[in-house]
Amino acid sequence: MQSANMLLRRIVRSSVLPFATQHGMKKDLFPLSRTLSLSLCLKQDKSCEPSEKLDLDEWKKVMKSGLQEEVSEMVSEPKELSSLAAARETLEMWRLAGRAVPENMSEDQLKTFMECPSKSAKKKYLKYLHLKELYKKNDKRKMDEKRERRLEAQDEDSKTEETKKSPFVCLWSRTMDKAYNWRAAQSMIFGQPLVFDMSYEKDMSVREVSNTVRQIVMSESSNRRSVDPFHIHFCNFKDDSLYHREFVKNYREAWDKLLITVTDQCYTEIFPKEKLIYLTADSPKVMKAFDHDKIYIVGSMVDKSIKRGVSLARAKRLGLETAALPLDKYLLWSTGAKNLTLDQMMHILLTLKDTADWKKALEFVPKRKYCDFVNKPVKELKKTLDLISTLKLGKGQEKVEKQFAKNYLKRYKLKQK
Repeated sequence: MQSANMLLRRIVRSSVLPFATQHGMKKDLFPLSRTLSLSLCLKQDKSCEPSEKLDLDEWKKVMKSGLQEEVSEMVSEPKELSSLAAARETLEMWRLAGRAVPENMSEDQLKTFMECPSKSAKKKYLKYLHLKELYKKNDKRKMDEKRERRLEAQDEDSKTEETKKSPFVCLWSRTMDKAYNWRAAQSMIFGQPLVFDMSYEKDMSVREVSNTVRQIVMSESSNRRSVDPFHIHFCNFKDDSLYHREFVKNYREAWDKLLITVTDQCYTEIFPKEKLIYLTADSPKVMKAFDHDKIYIVGSMVDKSIKRGVSLARAKRLGLETAALPLDKYLLWSTGAKNLTLDQMMHILLTLKDTADWKKALEFVPKRKYCDFVNKPVKELKKTLDLISTLKLGKGQEKVEKQFAKNYLKRYKLKQK
């Protein structure tokens, strides 16, 4: 021990004193605190250089603070783990109790749940997370259903394509198309004309015009497939109009191959006026039976706002006969306007032309608009309806008279007092 102390003293004198004398320092000016200077000899056969000064008290303080931080971290980690475990246990208990609790929660969500100030706040937060989880599950379910539907549609498309590619189906479709076209060509020579009045473009919006054209396309296809088709005329039709653009958009290359008559002339210039009948729901005259010698006109109009009397005014201006379908005679009408779509009108006229049966023809009227077909005569129905209305009015009048008598007696007694 004594030899070791002697060595340390010699090292201190040999290393510190020359450094102090160079900087003008004396032995008496050294600090009283315990210091230790060590010389670091990096290699053998090299002179030792003066090393850094190390304060032992500060070194102890640094070491103690580092140990305290490590201990505090070690202590805080189990505390946090225990609190998270307790929060998970409470959530499991609430889930078993039947409360709205999410199935999966992250550590951040658990921490926010623990930081909630009150029990009600915790419940609200859990309810929010539960609803969020339900919405996610619902969206995922919908996406899966859509994917399944898409796959089913792809399978069906592939099957239909395979069937279309089969030679028998191709031959059948070609022969049927030829037959339909042959009937349409015959109708252009021998068929009864049916006029579509195309002069209502100014009375409709762009969307209404597109709907009108779509309905005319459907009516033309049903007419072409019928046993005895009409000879369709598009009158007052102008090139580069909105009607024309929509027809080209729907038919594409087949527009120029359609077996119909398209003209910019008015129907009064093509056909005699005494043969023309304008079909409109606003007409006071009711159509009794289908006449094969007459030429019926249908207004090419789809009016969402239902402007009444537009087609009737046009027919009166041209001095034409008008007619309306006998909907009240054969149907117990419930709700909605008595305006029908163009494809429904085409189906009704075709069935009347083939069968002359109003009940079969009026089956194409949407069932939401009427309750049932009329079985009794119209006069008997009117009588029953009048009786019901009079009875209702009579009961109402009796109630009003009784109430008036009571009020009058009260007022009379107050006046006498």
